[in-house]
Amino acid sequence: MARRRAQWFRLGLLLACCAGVASSVRANDSALVHKVKSTWRAQDGETVEQIICRVSQVAHLAPRTWGVAGRAGRNQYVFFSWTRHGDNRSNETYVITWKFSPDGTPEIASTYAKPMELGWRAFALSLIAAEVTDGEKDVNRRFLHDPVNFNFVTTPQGKLGDLLGRGRCTIVGPVGVDYQPKMDDANQTTKGDLWRVLLLVNCNIPGPDYFTRKGVITFEKRERQDWEPQSLFARRIATFPPGFWFDHIEQNERDALESAR
Repeated sequence: MARRRAQWFRLGLLLACCAGVASSVRANDSALVHKVKSTWRAQDGETVEQIICRVSQVAHLAPRTWGVAGRAGRNQYVFFSWTRHGDNRSNETYVITWKFSPDGTPEIASTYAKPMELGWRAFALSLIAAEVTDGEKDVNRRFLHDPVNFNFVTTPQGKLGDLLGRGRCTIVGPVGVDYQPKMDDANQTTKGDLWRVLLLVNCNIPGPDYFTRKGVITFEKRERQDWEPQSLFARRIATFPPGFWFDHIEQNERDALESAR
């Protein structure tokens, strides 16, 4: 009963939060703001209001205002401002901006906010990881180190968080969820999107120490493509089911790891 009451309490907080975000949107009569709210979607179908609402429950994100800036026409953009604390005691304001493509589709222009396109958990993880880097107090490390929150990374063997759980792995710092635009080196122009997830894990299973003690797991995803393993451990996770990750270690893997060390 206590657990059920706690679940209903959390659900009530979530609904209250979403109601607050919705009311603030209705107070803004900008057609462009409404367009972002009604048409922009993350890759898993979430709206921006849903993402902001959920992230504000686990990370230091206090919503402030929505608005439109720039000249009328294609130069206009929509922005959402927020702070890490409701009283803004740090005197810092962060802004997420959306620009519009030639066909009128809203696109996130703020590089740091691009993990939002992967869903609310990815965006929350990116913000919490930044809080750790900045020395913020009362960081939600529990959320940051919960494997379930990394299930947005998918592999041929299943979702990453589920695989780590079955492999008896715990996440340790640092954690990274970020975005980098792919650049054309010749023309110095953006050619596409690149999301990256970095984890260090300890695994309570037999295996080489360089995998089971602060083993490095790195995945990358390009626009409209699947997640691809980048580190040696990530490749094993994507190739073999839990329990069979270390049945056979190639000599070139040992040499590569020793060289890196």
